[in-house]
Amino acid sequence: MKILFLDESGDHNLSIIDPQYPLFVLGWVIVDKKYAENQLTESVNKFKRDMFGTQDIILHTADISRNRNGFEEMKKAAFRERFYDGINSLMRSLEYMVVACVVQKKELLSRYGLAALDPYLLSLDILVERFCFEIGDKRDGGVIIAERRGPTLDRELELAWLNLKIQGTRYIKAHEVESRITALTLRPKTDNIAGLQLADLVVTPLGRYVMGKPLKEDFEVIESKLRRNHQGQYNGYGLVVLPK
Repeated sequence: MKILFLDESGDHNLSIIDPQYPLFVLGWVIVDKKYAENQLTESVNKFKRDMFGTQDIILHTADISRNRNGFEEMKKAAFRERFYDGINSLMRSLEYMVVACVVQKKELLSRYGLAALDPYLLSLDILVERFCFEIGDKRDGGVIIAERRGPTLDRELELAWLNLKIQGTRYIKAHEVESRITALTLRPKTDNIAGLQLADLVVTPLGRYVMGKPLKEDFEVIESKLRRNHQGQYNGYGLVVLPK
């Protein structure tokens, strides 16, 4: 069985567009279930123990970049360099596949106006479709795990998932979605799930790439993990940018 760990970057609200980050990114890492429960968790916990002396700290991009919630040492240049060298090496060594959808909100509104679909729904549809492709015809071949974000946002995600099970996607029929993916499970951040933390580390670098900002080593690592076609191309396969 495969586990798909889900995270996001940016706001999917089309009525408010941040000029500094006018994107919504929905990103997933796909991992074999046994690997996620064993090697992935063990490797992430070892990294945290080596860096912070505890595995209870939660790797979260917003906290890392703002030097808070246990990441205060990131203010020191030497520690910061050692951290980023270590986290990039860790992410390069782990076995996972990245699939992401980036919605350029301003362009979406310009093209479709009031008819523009919610970026979250657009992204979820595309990524569930690609997860089903990876699972193949195997029944109960996958499960989706996302982080709880609050009652309202959690309910929106659950309704979007229910809609996919009822209507399917452009290429995957509803009964195929339901038979291949057993469940969408929401877990609190305090559960300290390694796969969710890995997904969190993936989404922001992809957003920077689409915006044309200077790339760092983390993007090079993530790029090497993107889902690809037989010709090695990831655009449209592992990374979908909307509108096309």
